[in-house]
Amino acid sequence: MDRRKLERDLRRQDGVVSRRQVLAAEGTDLDIARLLRRREWARVHEGVYVDHTGPLTRRQREWAALLVHHPAALAGRSALRAHGLDDDGADPRGVVEVAVAHGRRVTDPPRVRTIQLRDLDAKASMRSSPPRLKLDHTVLMVASGAARDDAAVAVLADAVRCGRTTPARLRSTLDGLGRLPRRRLLGEALADVAVGAQSPLELRYLRDVERAHGLPAGERQVRELTRVVEGEPLKVVYRDVRYRDHGALVELDGQLGHAAAKDGWADLDRDLTAAVAGDLTLRAGWQQVLDPCRLAVVVGVVLAARGWRDAAAPCDRADCAVRPERFP
Repeated sequence: MDRRKLERDLRRQDGVVSRRQVLAAEGTDLDIARLLRRREWARVHEGVYVDHTGPLTRRQREWAALLVHHPAALAGRSALRAHGLDDDGADPRGVVEVAVAHGRRVTDPPRVRTIQLRDLDAKASMRSSPPRLKLDHTVLMVASGAARDDAAVAVLADAVRCGRTTPARLRSTLDGLGRLPRRRLLGEALADVAVGAQSPLELRYLRDVERAHGLPAGERQVRELTRVVEGEPLKVVYRDVRYRDHGALVELDGQLGHAAAKDGWADLDRDLTAAVAGDLTLRAGWQQVLDPCRLAVVVGVVLAARGWRDAAAPCDRADCAVRPERFP
């Protein structure tokens, strides 16, 4: 048996190897049986082994899933983690998601979930270690399969915010995925991300409050140099939404509760800085944005008091709070 070749495979694959690779290294089934008997290796799946007898790491479980269905690529949340993106939505049961070519018949072992894709070679980076679907395909497929619409939008926004991709790249990839679930929603969300809305909360405010009720179009993620007291060093701040013609800001607190002291103090400091410059800050969180009609009334009244010559309009909801008879 060519142990040097086998050791290279084991190192590259985090200690996981397949029967196919053992045979390619001039090993035999008797060699595998001996290593298992000596407890130098342990069987993970049929024809897939790891070079120890302890608990598997996440990466080892991923390699084992890829090798049992070789050739395959990580898909879904498993691919998202391999690309270094947030895995808050990871399956708590530790399921590994992999993609194989369309038309293959495979039987999944426990905690492995397989999808079939046409043109797998074009959609996957098979030379990566471990092989995985390309980033843009991964992001769109995870978003399309999210449990809720806001979770789907969050996947897109997170990928763009961390600089790993762009709305244009995702839009181009989406155009080639004609049957993807939630395709229309994802396309609309990408258009919103492209104008600067970066979080699900900001996206909801843009769509459900500002656009739906005919409010002026605000500037988003505005970078500004500010100071509160003359002589203090200039500090960079980012305004979530600025209504420049009306001296008004909307700051959106996306963290539920937003209770951390440092975050609260930083928010107050930003509000003070805005007040010194003559700007009025409206601060809203999920509770307010999830009641978009009421928030539209508030923002509309504030903008009107600061020079806006129009008024908020009712949205398509039958119970929209923007009604002249309700708010004379």
